[in-house]
Amino acid sequence: MTDIDTAPLDGTLVLDLSRAVAGPQAGMMLGDMGARVIKVESLLGDDSRGWGPPFIGENGEEATYFYSVNRNKESITLDLKDPADEDVLARLVQRADVLIENFRTGVLARLGFTTERLHALNPRLVILSITGFGHDGPEGQRAGYDQILQGEAGLMSMTGPDDDHPTKVGVPIADVLAGMNGAYGVLSALLQRTRTGRGRVVRTSLLAAIVGAHTFQGTRWTVAKEVPRTAGVHHPAISPYGMFQTATAPVQVACGSESLWRAFATAIGLDFADPQFAVNQRRVVDRDTLTARIEEVFATAPAEHWLTLLEDAGVPAGKVRSLDDVYDWEQTRSQGLVIEVDHATQGSLELPGPTIRFDDNAHAGGRVGHLAPPLLGQHNDSVRAWLDGYAD
Repeated sequence: MTDIDTAPLDGTLVLDLSRAVAGPQAGMMLGDMGARVIKVESLLGDDSRGWGPPFIGENGEEATYFYSVNRNKESITLDLKDPADEDVLARLVQRADVLIENFRTGVLARLGFTTERLHALNPRLVILSITGFGHDGPEGQRAGYDQILQGEAGLMSMTGPDDDHPTKVGVPIADVLAGMNGAYGVLSALLQRTRTGRGRVVRTSLLAAIVGAHTFQGTRWTVAKEVPRTAGVHHPAISPYGMFQTATAPVQVACGSESLWRAFATAIGLDFADPQFAVNQRRVVDRDTLTARIEEVFATAPAEHWLTLLEDAGVPAGKVRSLDDVYDWEQTRSQGLVIEVDHATQGSLELPGPTIRFDDNAHAGGRVGHLAPPLLGQHNDSVRAWLDGYAD
């Protein structure tokens, strides 16, 4: 890829009416792939513009939270209770390929844009609707925020040091996964549109995001009728697989097979054939004893010694890094996971980058050059001028 015109979604117009994290995450992912994303904000702006600290800027007016899910977008402000601004949105809908919204069920319709009206304006429009608990069902009207859904959808019951201390994940994982699922649904609908010529509504939710991520924990209940509980820093079904203390710092070890267990035990001087630990099922049952033995050995040397030893033995192991270390890490940067953008008021900034690379490996995401998160209403004039020119 050498030209932005070859980006996978070049020529695709996305209207992002969403706010906070889930919808903006979906819009940002489409923007990373080359779509033109116009973020439609209220006169007060996206809620996340005020979520801080930290804030930056001379007057502390810019929340870094907003920057995390709004790269590669333009921003216009509209008051949808104003007929003139309602008309601007209607004209944008006529030109768009995708509309993203994460209002509570029925809010967009009350603002005058029912699904029927949207598809009357543009039959080819793909609509992504993200809700907290789903768009229907007995609790479909509930407002959903990430931490609420981490609890309601069971994630917190499996996370934390023990059953008395359910713990949330350190990032808004329900929002992020809902956004990713939404982008996946949008791309599927766009592909289907090439055959049918018509758009459709794609629906997902924060509830679906977490339930869809239960993986083996879900089938522990649905198939085996075993209720998962907190497992702290160790895998509930594999051992040794978790975090272990050394003389200086914790290290993580993942023995995901019997061959890895044999290599690990041999490397650190344990008997892999000991009947108490010879097979994974026994090691899981007696995890506490095995963990104590491992940490007794690990306490004799610093973390770097064990990481080097395990790497030489072919056993997966790693550090527990702080985020400053992660973003300074050469491996992170080699993958395009840090990008530089030119912000309208803050100048050159580094941001976390797209997670997808294509086969030329030259660029992070599907486009050459990334846009900084926009100021509120930064593109009011240019978008309106483009609309007027399109009409002419």
